[in-house]
Amino acid sequence: MPLDYVIADVFTDAPLTGNQLAVFTDAADIDESLLQPLAREIGFSETVYVLPGDHIRIFTPGTELPFAGHPVLGSAYVLASQRGVDAVTLTIGRGPIDVRFDERGRGTMTQPLPSVSAWPGDAEELFAALRIEASRLPVDEYVNGPSHIYVTLDAPEDVAALRPDVGRLQQAVPDSGVSCIGGDGTKWKSRMFAPGLGVSEDPATGSAAGPLAVHLCRHGRVPWGTEIAIEQGVELQLPSTLYATAIGSDARLDAVEVAGDTVVVGRGTFELRGGRQ
Repeated sequence: MPLDYVIADVFTDAPLTGNQLAVFTDAADIDESLLQPLAREIGFSETVYVLPGDHIRIFTPGTELPFAGHPVLGSAYVLASQRGVDAVTLTIGRGPIDVRFDERGRGTMTQPLPSVSAWPGDAEELFAALRIEASRLPVDEYVNGPSHIYVTLDAPEDVAALRPDVGRLQQAVPDSGVSCIGGDGTKWKSRMFAPGLGVSEDPATGSAAGPLAVHLCRHGRVPWGTEIAIEQGVELQLPSTLYATAIGSDARLDAVEVAGDTVVVGRGTFELRGGRQ
């Protein structure tokens, strides 16, 4: 049985940039045992399988995720384009996610509210793995499905210059993403490393963008309700732009929204007959 998929570039409006995504738009008959191997074969940071009722499952090359931002946005764009609609609700491990599209095709998703805590790990070992001296804001952990840890540097140029020890970073943070950020006002640069999840560096991390906005608002760097623009992926030659807004106050977080563009760039088919043809 042929297994058809769509390739989309997410958090960009230019083909061959952004974060690549494979979407199997009709995955009801794909055997469970094939889901992880197919994601590993494709090799993108995430692959999505769309099941009946717009339930989706998200796989990195190494594991399944309960939520991830660019797969939700990209899958919703692919489905909305096929159906000629301007809104899609996808069901993930964390529950339903609403994605709406404006007249330009830019999508905005309402993300699960993250839990927030001080990261309990060894900060000095983390800094050593990143080859930096310190973080300018507290090293906090946010969980909205995946876990994200934030390390703040002085300037975007410092983020661009990072050359982490990936093996040491995987040992220091085996099951979370580490977002290194720098910027000011509404413009921020981020690089996200998650070697423990099979992603050495991610071109665009939608699930980290929303908590980043929360992090900046909580620590007084951005007013609540202000949309920030996040540059990511430049060092991978896959430039991406993500937009994120944390809505609420110091007393209460009401909503987290992340927006971005998507472009469909290709289609493919797996034919897993086995043996010589």
